[in-house]
Amino acid sequence: MTALALVRHGRTSWNLERRLQGRTDRPLDDIGRRQARAAALTLASRPWTSVVCSPLVRAQETAALIAAELGTPAPVADACLLERDYGVAEGVTVAEAFERWPDGRYPGAESAACLAERSGLALRRLAALPEPTIVVGHGAFLRAGIEAITGSPFPRILNGDIVLVECDERGTCAFRLIPR
Repeated sequence: MTALALVRHGRTSWNLERRLQGRTDRPLDDIGRRQARAAALTLASRPWTSVVCSPLVRAQETAALIAAELGTPAPVADACLLERDYGVAEGVTVAEAFERWPDGRYPGAESAACLAERSGLALRRLAALPEPTIVVGHGAFLRAGIEAITGSPFPRILNGDIVLVECDERGTCAFRLIPR
């Protein structure tokens, strides 16, 4: 059985303001750094071999803090883990985005279907790794990937949340949100 831990990056100022971040590169705030360290403490109960992350700074910073706390090698950035591109909606508050585009189809954005396909493929590839790996990514990306793999809805993943993935020899995976 292989193990994978999916971690949503720590909080940024835009998360606090409830703005769609997408691929806009924002750093963690102080609470986001505390969330990353708390995730590392939770993950310390298991042995982890590597940390992989999105190339966006908020994910890289979260991954670096986790790797330092756990003593794993430096995180490896993987472009396949990028967050959804929200097009013109990036930087807009969630409430305003819902008001302007109630169907969630943001002009110039990556479609939800493309995100699901892309994230599902990336998570399946990472779940097939032979060593226990931590993946630091983004809320929409992780949730879409989990839903693509399981075919079932998954709850919102908050900043610093951890989803434990366990896959058997047949490639059947179970996803479990770890309470903070």
